[in-house]
Amino acid sequence: MSITFFSAAAALSSAASSSPPSTPKPNPHQKPLTYKPQLPQLAASLIPLAAAASIALSPLPLSLASDSPFHIYYGTAASAANYGGYGGNASKQDTAEYIYEVPDGWKERLVSKVEKGTNGTDSEFFNPRKRSEREYLTFLSDIRGLAPVDAVLNNLALSDVALQDQIAGADSVRSEERRDGNGQIYYAYEIDGVGQHSLITVTCKRNKLYAHFVSAPAAEWSRDEIMLRRLHESFKTIDPQASSSSPSS
Repeated sequence: MSITFFSAAAALSSAASSSPPSTPKPNPHQKPLTYKPQLPQLAASLIPLAAAASIALSPLPLSLASDSPFHIYYGTAASAANYGGYGGNASKQDTAEYIYEVPDGWKERLVSKVEKGTNGTDSEFFNPRKRSEREYLTFLSDIRGLAPVDAVLNNLALSDVALQDQIAGADSVRSEERRDGNGQIYYAYEIDGVGQHSLITVTCKRNKLYAHFVSAPAAEWSRDEIMLRRLHESFKTIDPQASSSSPSS
């Protein structure tokens, strides 16, 4: 993977309930968009990531059941200079800036200091039976807010040839904006491409842009869709001081 967009600065199953499920009420404020970015226009200069949108949307769903075959990954999004930890006995959980779920049995790919510094990759996990079924996160510093939802995806594609090709040949590209319980905005994208399916979540906090990716070939997507959506929905940013509290709080 090569995401040079970040080189400028160093760029969902919940636990079953015993009661019958209730019919969800439609949320009139959440309006998924369907569009296909015009890739020829991606050669234009990057659109500055500006102030975050202020549309009120449904809370970000999150399912982190303690009795499930998943574990929580705590990511620090540390700079390349601080790669390897903060020193002393500092706990990674105490200094984490984001979390997401990882299936038990998936392997972590160790990210090199050079890779962290050049393309912003902070963490990555993959299915050892199919390495192209994976989950990873990249981040970019010095970003104060999100640009419009389509512009952000265009910028990600501009710096990632594989993502650009996937969008160009996609059957559909869907996006939505949503807020968590604290009002933080998340952009969620779903790309149904030729032979590949991707789920992407992007948000800004602490002057950083975080992009969480879940991707799988078509065959694995058909088999593991429920699990992959769970991974997609499990991502969120957290405050380092609150890392030791319940992730679903």
